[in-house]
Amino acid sequence: MLQRCEISHLAQTAQDASVRPISNTSKGCPLLKHILMLSAASIALSACSMTKMAAAPAPVAVAPVAEAAPPAPKPDIGAWGFDVDGMDRSVKTGDDWVQFANGTYLKTLEIPADRSNYGMFTRLRDLSQSRTREIIEAAAASGGAPGSEAQKVGDYYSSFMDEAAIEALGSAPLMADLAKVSAIKTKTQLARLFADEFKVNGPTPFNGFINQDAKNPDVYIVYLGQDGLGLPDRDYYLVNKPSYVEARAKYVAHIAKMLELAGTPTADAASKAKGIYELERQIAMVHWNRVDSRDSDKTYNKWALTEFAKNAPGFDWKAYFDAAGIGAQPAIIVEQPSAFKGIAALVASKPLSVWKDWLTYQTISDRAALLPKAFVDENFAFKGTALSGTPQIQPRWKRGSDAVTGALGEALGQLYVTKYFPPEAKSQADDLVKNIIAAMDERLGKLEWMADETKVKAKAKLAAFTPKIGYPSAWRDYSALTIVKADAYGNAKRAVLFEYDRNIAKLGAPIDRAEWFMTPMTVNAYANPGLNEIVFPAAILQAPFFDPKADPAVNYGGIGAVIGHEISHHFDDQGRKYDATGKLTEWWTPEDVKRFTALTDKVVAQYGAYEPLPGSKVNGGLTLGENMADLAGVTIALDAYHKSLGGKDAPVIDGLTGDQRFFLGFSQVWRQKYRDASLQAQLATDPHTPGHFRPYVVRNLDAWYAAWGAAAGQKFYLPPEQRIKVW
Repeated sequence: MLQRCEISHLAQTAQDASVRPISNTSKGCPLLKHILMLSAASIALSACSMTKMAAAPAPVAVAPVAEAAPPAPKPDIGAWGFDVDGMDRSVKTGDDWVQFANGTYLKTLEIPADRSNYGMFTRLRDLSQSRTREIIEAAAASGGAPGSEAQKVGDYYSSFMDEAAIEALGSAPLMADLAKVSAIKTKTQLARLFADEFKVNGPTPFNGFINQDAKNPDVYIVYLGQDGLGLPDRDYYLVNKPSYVEARAKYVAHIAKMLELAGTPTADAASKAKGIYELERQIAMVHWNRVDSRDSDKTYNKWALTEFAKNAPGFDWKAYFDAAGIGAQPAIIVEQPSAFKGIAALVASKPLSVWKDWLTYQTISDRAALLPKAFVDENFAFKGTALSGTPQIQPRWKRGSDAVTGALGEALGQLYVTKYFPPEAKSQADDLVKNIIAAMDERLGKLEWMADETKVKAKAKLAAFTPKIGYPSAWRDYSALTIVKADAYGNAKRAVLFEYDRNIAKLGAPIDRAEWFMTPMTVNAYANPGLNEIVFPAAILQAPFFDPKADPAVNYGGIGAVIGHEISHHFDDQGRKYDATGKLTEWWTPEDVKRFTALTDKVVAQYGAYEPLPGSKVNGGLTLGENMADLAGVTIALDAYHKSLGGKDAPVIDGLTGDQRFFLGFSQVWRQKYRDASLQAQLATDPHTPGHFRPYVVRNLDAWYAAWGAAAGQKFYLPPEQRIKVW
């Protein structure tokens, strides 16, 4: 299984996903203030001179007036990097730490109408979107030489923004794709069309990607996984929770409306919608749950291409692989074998007409963002409002900005980092990473539950890390991608086909260790155990995570904990299974695994008791890796902060000690508010605990109790023996 563990879900509304390519307040002017000071000094000097001349001919010594130093740059947030006004000091830390640190902010925060949730991550994402828009619109205005990246960026955006042209075309571009569905006469032709859609990131019952072979990380291989559902997760079909039951009914109605928009008569659309939903329900019945699907061992199943017909009969695998351009591969990694067997059986047993109906609806849904307003609005009404609770679709420029980022992300990235990520910011971030790695190295050496022989290997793995900060060392070449002005639909399809061809070309080629899987404009970070790397895009290296002008305690609590989080993913319940070379192998002793599992079971239980919505608790098994990473991240970052003090005591600022400011900085990062529907979807599908619950991790740190105090009987208090200490 591909393990790219991110710091945050970045909960997207459906409108954000649907545009995938068919995939401060003023702080005054320090310079002006400095000029005024110099002017005052000049006036004083002139007065002195006149007095001297009138008094006597004897020279009078005049002391030079020192030039006033400009004020120290002010942090982007608060007086020292933390929003003190966002606290609720009426709450005791031991009763509710999150409310104490973030309560007023959360109480007064209004989620924007075009968002399913909002907080510090989305605040930064808004900033990144605005900056990206400036770059894109400048490219669109300049035109750029034909074939240049500026031309491609500008024309892609202009085409998406040209609603009049899209309305004039109507559903004609879609009809060409639906005609291919209508022309299917056999199950073999169905398999081939699934492959065609696979290549353009369209609807198929199987998804896939190219990545390193987890057990042979020096070669690339194709991975395939289960797919085919229109609702967020199998549980939406199989669990009779009221919100899921309601979502099902709305989904069937939505399917019918989308079919009607594409020309299906109303009565037929209603009947077909029920059949499509029933097919997906049966697909859901064979899907693996998300806990099993994140297990690196369970999801590593290498099948020779000749084995597919035997292991998953009923589907024309040869036709599928040949049409997808991967028929010459000796083997493929199948992530959920029983799901493949079940889906293949459904292809064989269900009428061809039902599968064609399913492909028809899914194709409409997949391309909706590129179609006239009626399609866009209906798509958002279900995916944005019904599923995520978002009242209003994002402005078209935001959707266009995201679409260009998805299609030409690194072309934009080059311009972004030149303008918004100076070399000194990268240098400071590099130093922080080194400090956190050193703190982790010390932690590994002191673990009581890990065998000495395993510690040696763990330290070697840490020493082999590749930190990537800000942006790639080599930029992607988009010369083979053709972008045509006034062809939004075609541009999107060509962009994802370009990306597919780029990835297919990796097969048989050396591993590209310089590749990035996020753009510099992304407000997130990730760990990739196959490359033994941690990656921090430029856009996350800003306040509240990182601000060179802020108190170091806040920076260590913010980006320091994020860095520690990503480092620790290489040693969490899944990342630990990969050695220093990125190979999936068991390099821990059986006793290590047993002792480690005893600790992780406690993490599962602790988080599984949290209930963000009535009747909906955190899935401790699904969120285990991220919760462990939070525990490790804040622990390691605090160590690194203490070391940065060089043996001196931290200054007291606003009556707060260094450790107190560290924990406030950590909690500030997780200021997040959700709409109920969005929160329900995240609890069902996401490996991250909801943001406003992530500061709860400090309950396990003795240092937090020493800094802030909590007494037995208070809600947040954990007795020392119940505090989980993994690292």
